[in-house]
Amino acid sequence: MHEFLIWFWVFYFCRFWELDFELLRVFGNYRPFQIRICVISITALGIWLVLYFLGHNMSFTGPSVGSGGRTVRRALEFGRTYVVRPKGRHQATVVWLHGLGDNGSSWSQLLETLPLPNIKWICPTAPTQPLSIFGGFPSTAWFDVGELSEDAPDDIEGLDASAAHVANLLSTEPADIKLGVGGFSMGAATALYSATCFTAGKYGNNNPYPANLSAVVGLSGWLPCAKTLKNRLEGTDEARRRATSLPVLLCHGKGDDVVVYKFGEKSSRALSSTGFQDVTFKSYNGLGHYTIPEEMDEVCGWLTSKLGLDGSS
Repeated sequence: MHEFLIWFWVFYFCRFWELDFELLRVFGNYRPFQIRICVISITALGIWLVLYFLGHNMSFTGPSVGSGGRTVRRALEFGRTYVVRPKGRHQATVVWLHGLGDNGSSWSQLLETLPLPNIKWICPTAPTQPLSIFGGFPSTAWFDVGELSEDAPDDIEGLDASAAHVANLLSTEPADIKLGVGGFSMGAATALYSATCFTAGKYGNNNPYPANLSAVVGLSGWLPCAKTLKNRLEGTDEARRRATSLPVLLCHGKGDDVVVYKFGEKSSRALSSTGFQDVTFKSYNGLGHYTIPEEMDEVCGWLTSKLGLDGSS
Protein backbone atom coordinates (compact mmCIF):
# COMPACT_ATOMS: atom_id res chain seq x y z
CA MET A 1 0.00 0.00 0.00
CA HIS A 2 2.86 2.37 0.82
CA GLU A 3 4.49 1.75 -2.55
CA PHE A 4 1.16 2.24 -4.35
CA LEU A 5 0.57 5.63 -2.74
CA ILE A 6 4.10 6.79 -3.54
CA TRP A 7 3.94 5.69 -7.18
CA PHE A 8 0.44 7.17 -7.50
CA TRP A 9 1.86 10.53 -6.39
CA VAL A 10 4.93 10.24 -8.63
CA PHE A 11 2.76 9.51 -11.69
CA TYR A 12 0.39 12.43 -11.20
CA PHE A 13 3.15 14.78 -10.12
CA CYS A 14 5.06 14.04 -13.36
CA ARG A 15 1.92 14.49 -15.49
CA PHE A 16 0.97 17.83 -13.90
CA TRP A 17 4.60 18.96 -13.99
CA GLU A 18 4.80 18.15 -17.69
CA LEU A 19 1.57 20.03 -18.37
CA ASP A 20 2.76 23.01 -16.32
CA PHE A 21 6.07 23.01 -18.20
CA GLU A 22 4.33 23.08 -21.58
CA LEU A 23 1.98 25.88 -20.49
CA LEU A 24 4.89 27.80 -19.00
CA ARG A 25 6.79 27.57 -22.26
CA VAL A 26 3.81 28.98 -24.17
CA PHE A 27 2.29 31.46 -21.68
CA GLY A 28 5.18 32.15 -19.29
CA ASN A 29 4.01 33.21 -15.84
CA TYR A 30 0.53 33.79 -17.26
CA ARG A 31 -0.20 30.05 -17.52
CA PRO A 32 -3.57 29.01 -16.00
CA PHE A 33 -3.57 29.54 -12.25
CA GLN A 34 -5.45 26.28 -11.61
CA ILE A 35 -2.58 24.21 -13.05
CA ARG A 36 -0.04 25.99 -10.85
CA ILE A 37 -2.19 25.29 -7.78
CA CYS A 38 -2.45 21.58 -8.76
CA VAL A 39 1.32 21.29 -9.13
CA ILE A 40 1.93 22.99 -5.77
CA SER A 41 -0.68 20.85 -4.03
CA ILE A 42 0.56 17.56 -5.46
CA THR A 43 4.15 18.48 -4.64
CA ALA A 44 3.17 19.23 -1.04
CA LEU A 45 1.31 15.91 -0.80
CA GLY A 46 4.34 14.06 -2.11
CA ILE A 47 6.67 15.70 0.38
CA TRP A 48 4.29 14.74 3.19
CA LEU A 49 4.13 11.12 1.98
CA VAL A 50 7.90 10.84 1.74
CA LEU A 51 8.47 12.29 5.19
CA TYR A 52 5.72 10.13 6.70
CA PHE A 53 6.98 6.85 5.27
CA LEU A 54 10.61 7.70 5.96
CA GLY A 55 9.58 8.30 9.54
CA HIS A 56 8.07 4.82 9.58
CA ASN A 57 11.26 3.17 8.34
CA MET A 58 10.12 2.60 4.79
CA SER A 59 13.13 1.58 2.75
CA PHE A 60 13.76 2.74 -0.78
CA THR A 61 15.84 1.10 -3.46
CA GLY A 62 19.05 2.96 -4.22
CA PRO A 63 22.54 2.09 -5.43
CA SER A 64 23.49 -1.31 -4.06
CA VAL A 65 26.54 -1.86 -1.89
CA GLY A 66 28.84 -4.78 -2.64
CA SER A 67 31.37 -6.52 -0.45
CA GLY A 68 33.74 -4.22 1.41
CA GLY A 69 31.25 -1.35 1.26
CA ARG A 70 31.93 -0.67 -2.42
CA THR A 71 29.03 1.06 -4.19
CA VAL A 72 27.89 -0.88 -7.24
CA ARG A 73 26.10 1.17 -9.92
CA ARG A 74 23.60 -0.53 -12.17
CA ALA A 75 24.23 -0.26 -15.90
CA LEU A 76 22.65 2.96 -17.19
CA GLU A 77 20.27 2.69 -20.12
CA PHE A 78 19.74 5.97 -21.93
CA GLY A 79 16.30 6.81 -23.27
CA ARG A 80 15.08 7.86 -26.69
CA THR A 81 17.05 10.39 -28.71
CA TYR A 82 15.23 13.07 -30.72
CA VAL A 83 16.91 14.73 -33.70
CA VAL A 84 16.03 18.07 -35.29
CA ARG A 85 17.46 18.20 -38.80
CA PRO A 86 18.92 21.46 -40.14
CA LYS A 87 16.61 23.38 -42.45
CA GLY A 88 19.55 24.93 -44.29
CA ARG A 89 23.16 24.02 -44.97
CA HIS A 90 24.47 21.81 -42.18
CA GLN A 91 27.30 23.65 -40.44
CA ALA A 92 27.09 22.55 -36.80
CA THR A 93 25.68 19.82 -34.56
CA VAL A 94 24.71 20.53 -30.96
CA VAL A 95 23.71 17.93 -28.37
CA TRP A 96 21.14 19.50 -26.04
CA LEU A 97 20.51 17.98 -22.62
CA HIS A 98 17.25 18.34 -20.71
CA GLY A 99 16.80 18.90 -16.98
CA LEU A 100 15.94 16.53 -14.16
CA GLY A 101 12.75 14.52 -14.75
CA ASP A 102 12.34 15.74 -18.33
CA ASN A 103 13.08 14.07 -21.69
CA GLY A 104 14.57 14.96 -25.04
CA SER A 105 11.21 15.49 -26.73
CA SER A 106 10.20 18.72 -24.98
CA TRP A 107 13.42 20.54 -25.82
CA SER A 108 13.53 19.23 -29.38
CA GLN A 109 10.15 20.89 -30.00
CA LEU A 110 11.44 24.22 -28.69
CA LEU A 111 14.78 24.05 -30.51
CA GLU A 112 13.01 23.31 -33.79
CA THR A 113 11.40 26.76 -33.63
CA LEU A 114 14.68 28.67 -33.28
CA PRO A 115 16.00 30.67 -36.26
CA LEU A 116 19.13 28.52 -36.55
CA PRO A 117 18.70 26.69 -39.88
CA ASN A 118 22.30 25.47 -40.02
CA ILE A 119 22.30 23.53 -36.73
CA LYS A 120 21.41 19.88 -36.29
CA TRP A 121 20.08 19.36 -32.77
CA ILE A 122 20.46 16.03 -30.99
CA CYS A 123 18.26 15.75 -27.90
CA PRO A 124 18.87 12.53 -25.94
CA THR A 125 16.89 11.34 -22.93
CA ALA A 126 18.71 10.64 -19.68
CA PRO A 127 18.61 7.23 -18.00
CA THR A 128 15.90 6.54 -15.45
CA GLN A 129 17.75 5.87 -12.19
CA PRO A 130 17.25 6.10 -8.42
CA LEU A 131 18.10 9.56 -7.10
CA SER A 132 19.45 10.27 -3.64
CA ILE A 133 17.75 13.67 -3.55
CA PHE A 134 14.38 11.87 -3.94
CA GLY A 135 15.18 9.23 -1.33
CA GLY A 136 15.83 6.62 -4.01
CA PHE A 137 12.81 7.32 -6.22
CA PRO A 138 13.69 6.85 -9.90
CA SER A 139 13.69 9.74 -12.37
CA THR A 140 15.35 10.63 -15.64
CA ALA A 141 18.69 12.12 -14.61
CA TRP A 142 22.15 12.47 -16.13
CA PHE A 143 23.81 11.63 -12.80
CA ASP A 144 22.92 11.11 -9.17
CA VAL A 145 22.61 14.13 -6.91
CA GLY A 146 22.05 14.19 -3.17
CA GLU A 147 21.58 17.92 -2.70
CA LEU A 148 22.25 21.19 -4.47
CA SER A 149 25.02 22.66 -2.33
CA GLU A 150 28.65 23.54 -2.77
CA ASP A 151 29.72 20.74 -0.43
CA ALA A 152 27.65 17.98 -2.05
CA PRO A 153 29.74 15.10 -3.47
CA ASP A 154 29.91 14.76 -7.25
CA ASP A 155 28.78 11.56 -8.94
CA ILE A 156 31.87 11.17 -11.13
CA GLU A 157 30.78 7.80 -12.50
CA GLY A 158 27.39 9.14 -13.58
CA LEU A 159 28.89 12.32 -15.01
CA ASP A 160 31.46 10.33 -16.97
CA ALA A 161 28.78 8.01 -18.35
CA SER A 162 26.63 10.91 -19.56
CA ALA A 163 29.59 12.86 -20.96
CA ALA A 164 30.63 9.70 -22.83
CA HIS A 165 27.10 9.36 -24.21
CA VAL A 166 27.28 12.93 -25.51
CA ALA A 167 30.66 12.28 -27.12
CA ASN A 168 29.34 9.09 -28.70
CA LEU A 169 26.37 10.96 -30.21
CA LEU A 170 28.81 13.44 -31.77
CA SER A 171 31.26 10.78 -32.98
CA THR A 172 29.46 10.08 -36.28
CA GLU A 173 29.22 13.72 -37.40
CA PRO A 174 31.20 14.72 -40.51
CA ALA A 175 34.69 16.08 -39.93
CA ASP A 176 33.85 19.54 -41.28
CA ILE A 177 30.91 20.03 -38.89
CA LYS A 178 31.45 22.09 -35.74
CA LEU A 179 30.35 20.37 -32.55
CA GLY A 180 28.72 21.77 -29.44
CA VAL A 181 26.88 20.74 -26.30
CA GLY A 182 24.34 22.61 -24.23
CA GLY A 183 21.61 22.04 -21.72
CA PHE A 184 19.23 23.24 -19.07
CA SER A 185 19.62 22.77 -15.29
CA MET A 186 21.11 19.29 -14.72
CA GLY A 187 21.62 19.13 -18.48
CA ALA A 188 23.62 22.36 -18.26
CA ALA A 189 25.74 20.82 -15.49
CA THR A 190 26.45 17.81 -17.73
CA ALA A 191 27.31 20.10 -20.65
CA LEU A 192 29.77 22.04 -18.50
CA TYR A 193 31.29 18.82 -17.23
CA SER A 194 31.72 17.75 -20.86
CA ALA A 195 33.52 21.05 -21.45
CA THR A 196 35.99 20.29 -18.66
CA CYS A 197 36.54 16.76 -20.03
CA PHE A 198 37.27 18.22 -23.45
CA THR A 199 39.75 20.75 -22.10
CA ALA A 200 41.47 18.19 -19.87
CA GLY A 201 41.47 15.66 -22.72
CA LYS A 202 40.05 12.98 -20.44
CA TYR A 203 37.08 11.98 -18.31
CA GLY A 204 37.15 11.95 -14.54
CA ASN A 205 38.19 8.27 -14.70
CA ASN A 206 41.19 9.30 -16.87
CA ASN A 207 39.91 7.64 -20.04
CA PRO A 208 40.55 9.87 -23.10
CA TYR A 209 37.78 12.24 -24.19
CA PRO A 210 37.33 11.97 -27.98
CA ALA A 211 35.05 14.85 -29.09
CA ASN A 212 36.32 18.20 -30.34
CA LEU A 213 33.95 20.82 -28.93
CA SER A 214 33.55 24.28 -30.44
CA ALA A 215 30.87 25.76 -28.16
CA VAL A 216 29.18 25.05 -24.81
CA VAL A 217 25.92 26.51 -23.47
CA GLY A 218 24.50 26.18 -19.96
CA LEU A 219 21.12 27.57 -18.89
CA SER A 220 20.18 27.67 -15.19
CA GLY A 221 22.87 25.16 -14.27
CA TRP A 222 26.06 24.73 -12.32
CA LEU A 223 29.63 23.47 -12.75
CA PRO A 224 30.24 20.00 -11.29
CA CYS A 225 33.67 19.26 -9.79
CA ALA A 226 34.48 22.98 -9.66
CA LYS A 227 36.85 22.54 -6.71
CA THR A 228 39.06 20.04 -8.55
CA LEU A 229 38.99 21.72 -11.97
CA LYS A 230 42.24 23.64 -11.48
CA ASN A 231 44.14 20.44 -10.68
CA ARG A 232 42.63 18.66 -13.69
CA LEU A 233 43.85 21.34 -16.09
CA GLU A 234 47.29 21.94 -14.61
CA GLY A 235 50.43 20.54 -16.15
CA THR A 236 49.57 20.38 -19.85
CA ASP A 237 49.87 23.11 -22.45
CA GLU A 238 47.15 21.46 -24.55
CA ALA A 239 44.62 21.75 -21.71
CA ARG A 240 45.44 25.42 -21.26
CA ARG A 241 45.12 26.02 -25.00
CA ARG A 242 41.72 24.35 -25.15
CA ALA A 243 40.46 26.23 -22.11
CA THR A 244 41.61 29.52 -23.61
CA SER A 245 39.84 28.99 -26.93
CA LEU A 246 36.59 27.20 -25.95
CA PRO A 247 33.58 29.59 -25.97
CA VAL A 248 31.15 29.08 -23.07
CA LEU A 249 27.79 30.82 -22.59
CA LEU A 250 26.11 30.72 -19.16
CA CYS A 251 22.64 32.18 -18.56
CA HIS A 252 20.86 32.32 -15.21
CA GLY A 253 17.75 33.91 -13.76
CA LYS A 254 18.10 35.93 -10.57
CA GLY A 255 14.75 34.56 -9.43
CA ASP A 256 15.75 30.91 -9.79
CA ASP A 257 14.73 29.09 -6.59
CA VAL A 258 15.73 25.59 -7.80
CA VAL A 259 19.34 26.13 -8.90
CA VAL A 260 19.93 29.44 -7.18
CA TYR A 261 21.56 32.32 -9.02
CA LYS A 262 24.79 32.20 -7.01
CA PHE A 263 25.60 28.76 -8.44
CA GLY A 264 25.56 30.13 -11.97
CA GLU A 265 27.61 33.15 -10.94
CA LYS A 266 30.20 31.05 -9.11
CA SER A 267 30.39 28.60 -12.02
CA SER A 268 31.28 31.47 -14.34
CA ARG A 269 33.98 32.69 -11.97
CA ALA A 270 35.37 29.17 -11.50
CA LEU A 271 35.74 28.72 -15.26
CA SER A 272 37.36 32.13 -15.73
CA SER A 273 39.79 31.59 -12.86
CA THR A 274 40.99 28.26 -14.30
CA GLY A 275 41.91 29.56 -17.74
CA PHE A 276 38.64 29.72 -19.68
CA GLN A 277 39.01 33.09 -21.37
CA ASP A 278 35.90 33.12 -23.56
CA VAL A 279 33.14 32.85 -20.92
CA THR A 280 29.97 34.93 -21.30
CA PHE A 281 27.62 35.17 -18.31
CA LYS A 282 24.13 36.61 -18.77
CA SER A 283 21.72 37.25 -15.90
CA TYR A 284 17.99 37.92 -16.07
CA ASN A 285 16.05 39.84 -13.44
CA GLY A 286 12.98 38.00 -12.21
CA LEU A 287 13.62 34.86 -14.26
CA GLY A 288 12.96 31.63 -12.37
CA HIS A 289 13.91 28.06 -13.24
CA TYR A 290 12.72 28.17 -16.84
CA THR A 291 13.62 29.85 -20.09
CA ILE A 292 12.16 32.86 -21.85
CA PRO A 293 12.35 34.19 -25.44
CA GLU A 294 14.89 36.84 -24.45
CA GLU A 295 17.25 34.14 -23.18
CA MET A 296 16.81 31.96 -26.26
CA ASP A 297 17.46 34.99 -28.48
CA GLU A 298 20.75 35.39 -26.64
CA VAL A 299 21.58 31.73 -27.26
CA CYS A 300 20.78 32.08 -30.98
CA GLY A 301 22.93 35.16 -31.46
CA TRP A 302 25.80 33.69 -29.48
CA LEU A 303 25.81 30.38 -31.36
CA THR A 304 25.61 32.14 -34.70
CA SER A 305 28.65 34.22 -33.79
CA LYS A 306 30.80 31.56 -32.11
CA LEU A 307 30.08 28.80 -34.64
CA GLY A 308 30.38 31.10 -37.64
CA LEU A 309 26.91 30.25 -38.96
CA ASP A 310 25.91 31.99 -42.16
CA GLY A 311 22.21 31.14 -42.24
CA SER A 312 22.34 30.20 -45.90
CA SER A 313 20.56 27.18 -47.31
